[in-house]
Amino acid sequence: MKSKRSKKKKMREFAKLRSYEYNRERNGLKNLDLSLKYMRDEHQINYTFLMIMLFCYDLEFWTADYVAEQLNRSSKKVKELFIYPAMHRDLVYKHFDRLSPGKMTHEEHLFYEESKMSYRVRYALTQKARLLIQKFYTMLED
Repeated sequence: MKSKRSKKKKMREFAKLRSYEYNRERNGLKNLDLSLKYMRDEHQINYTFLMIMLFCYDLEFWTADYVAEQLNRSSKKVKELFIYPAMHRDLVYKHFDRLSPGKMTHEEHLFYEESKMSYRVRYALTQKARLLIQKFYTMLED
C-alpha cells in the first residue's frame, strides 16, 4: 500500500498514523519488550515469574493448585519453579498456613471438604511484588 502522505516526510525516521487510522486502546503493549527487559535486568524476574505474578495480582490469596489449573501447568512445577523461589525473594508469602481452618461452627466442620491432612496452603503476593507489578504497568503505559 502506497503512502498518501506528502513526499516531504519520506526522509524522516518515522511518521505516526493519524488518530482515526488506528485504535489507541490497542496500543498499550507498545513498550512490552522494554518493560520485560527492565524486569529481567533490574529485578531478576523472568517471563514466567512475571506472568504468574500478573495473574495473581488481583487475587487476595490463592492455592498452587488453582494457579496451576488456570495457567494449564503442573501444580508441582508451579510450587518448585515459582512459589518457593518467590518466597525466598519475598515476593510471595503464606497467607493461611494453618492445618485447622480456624473458628468454624460444628455444621461447617461437618461439610468442610478439606481435612487436616488435605488442607492446602493459601499464598498471596507481598507488597513488594504488588509494587513491581504496578511499576510494570506504568512502564507499559508510558
